[in-house]
Amino acid sequence: QVQLVESGGGLVQAGGSLRLSCAASGRTGSSYTMGWFRQAPGKEREAVAVISWSGGSIYYLDSVSGRFTISRGNAKNTVYLQMNSLKPEDTAVYYCAYSSLSWSSPRQYDYDYWGQGTQVTVSS
Repeated sequence: QVQLVESGGGLVQAGGSLRLSCAASGRTGSSYTMGWFRQAPGKEREAVAVISWSGGSIYYLDSVSGRFTISRGNAKNTVYLQMNSLKPEDTAVYYCAYSSLSWSSPRQYDYDYWGQGTQVTVSS
């Protein structure tokens, strides 16, 4: 079993920034992909940014490319999402996810474990 603990959500004005963090613990593999997904009310969950173990494979949702940056900590078990120039349409519950795959899949079905979610609200 793998546990994912997220932090860093909150309320911010449009144009502002937030940084999300997620730490993986438990029976993590020797290498694994981690990512951030989001789900807004009435919408399907979508991949926002995903990073492979080495960092050599990264996926960004088109609408966040150039504004969001995903990275992994030195210990590799932590993933960060730096969100700049936030827009009201970025408002959603953001989930951290863990996959045993070695590449940055944007498909939620490729992810085995999920965090509890953290709310991000961007006011206009």
